[in-house]
Amino acid sequence: MIVCVAGNPAIDKLFEVETVRPGEIHRPDAFTPLPGGKGIHVAQVATALGAEAIATGILGGHHGRWLSETLADEGVPGVFAWAQAGETRSCLTVADRATQGLTEFYEDGITATPADWAEVARIVGELLARGPSWLAMAGSVPAAPDVDGYAQLVRAARAAGVRSAVDSRGPDLARAIEQQPDLVKINAPEASELLGAEVQGISAAADGAEEIRRRTGGDGHAVVITLGEQGMVLVDPHGEAWHGAVAVRGSYPVGSGDAFLAGLLTGLSEGSPSWPEAVRLGLGAAAANAEVPGAARLNAARARTLAAAAELRRLG
Repeated sequence: MIVCVAGNPAIDKLFEVETVRPGEIHRPDAFTPLPGGKGIHVAQVATALGAEAIATGILGGHHGRWLSETLADEGVPGVFAWAQAGETRSCLTVADRATQGLTEFYEDGITATPADWAEVARIVGELLARGPSWLAMAGSVPAAPDVDGYAQLVRAARAAGVRSAVDSRGPDLARAIEQQPDLVKINAPEASELLGAEVQGISAAADGAEEIRRRTGGDGHAVVITLGEQGMVLVDPHGEAWHGAVAVRGSYPVGSGDAFLAGLLTGLSEGSPSWPEAVRLGLGAAAANAEVPGAARLNAARARTLAAAAELRRLG
């Protein structure tokens, strides 16, 4: 089982238009509302790929109820904390067919209380006691005073003997890394922010991943930096650096990083013989996600086909 913590769930709304014209009224010819938030996407994709996954996080109000019920209808179980006040946020993506570009609008989300986060920690503790293969924490942590966020959950996972993975940014990411999670998976801008230096291209990503791995604890820890169309760089628990990519480009890349993490953890949970082999499923899931409107809506068979075609090479 993969326990997926969504620090900041959302309702994702995808509008599709022929052309975005600033200042004008648009009437989308397609509209897709979906459960969102990075941890939610990880749970959805892992489930689609055949893994047992369960989602948790903080929900609130009517939006939260819709998200919880929709996940359940999709066959993705969830155990959520309910905020004392506020609504689960909405995020809007506008797909412009003329340019193949995406314009995105993200709300900040619920301002949680320490009690809200304490309930998440309690739920995670109960789920860790069930012996999952991974605890995956993805997305930002809701603003709340005196909340340690993912760092607290990494410590809880270690105490329970469960491997942990973190995909976040900014101070939340930095604090989590101090607690030495087993896997850090971030994108190039997040790596640049963390390191205080530009991470652009395969070589820079390999150097950045090695430095983050050192900060995370070195031997036994792994780091992935995703690079969009350039694929990803992995420094595995043995210190070997790898570059992987899929020669397929979809028009809907939102959520592909989350799909990658879900595929990687699914591969590892299935007993893949090596991290590089598990990475192939991550790459296939990311590419399949980008082919379909709406994050986490991929075709599982297509993901595995693309995984088999992924290009993977050792660096250095």
